[in-house]
Amino acid sequence: MKTTPLRFFNRPTIKVAHDLIGCILVRRRHSKTERFIITETEAYDGFRDKASHASRGKTKRNEIMFRSAGHIYVYFTYGMHWMLNIVCGKKNYPAAVLIRGARSVDGKSKTGGAILNGPARLTKYLKITGALNGMKLGRASGLWIEMPTKKILAGRLITPRMIKKIPRVGVDYAGPIWAKKKWRFVL
Repeated sequence: MKTTPLRFFNRPTIKVAHDLIGCILVRRRHSKTERFIITETEAYDGFRDKASHASRGKTKRNEIMFRSAGHIYVYFTYGMHWMLNIVCGKKNYPAAVLIRGARSVDGKSKTGGAILNGPARLTKYLKITGALNGMKLGRASGLWIEMPTKKILAGRLITPRMIKKIPRVGVDYAGPIWAKKKWRFVL
């Protein structure tokens, strides 16, 4: 499998969030490399998106979102969890995709092929912390995404009809319009 070129992320955030479903999230730590099929994502798009960290402008916390596509945006939430996001779109336009869930590709990991439901479980298992914040996806960072020739899960070809579009989670504070946007994609 080829590492997904960074230009893949230099597209509209909603499209990237959808297209990441079925791609392979790869994490290398020390001499161990594990691969996970991405099963759930959530899009955050621009200044107008009231659920986005960038809705109130650029801050020290969200400045990574303003970088070029393919940067890793990791932030700490609730005083205990790291969240993994991939920056999308054009530089200076704050947009990112939150990786919410994945499933082990080979079943040889400690998860035994189980789905890592929830962004906090995913980052905890993959030992993703703020140390990756601001790095680019790639082998140098130890975190990258591969695009399989065919997207397959549990022996079945993943089709667009298998990807559900539903409202994002935990963004009621953004108001009814933004909280109800179907920008969460689930396999």
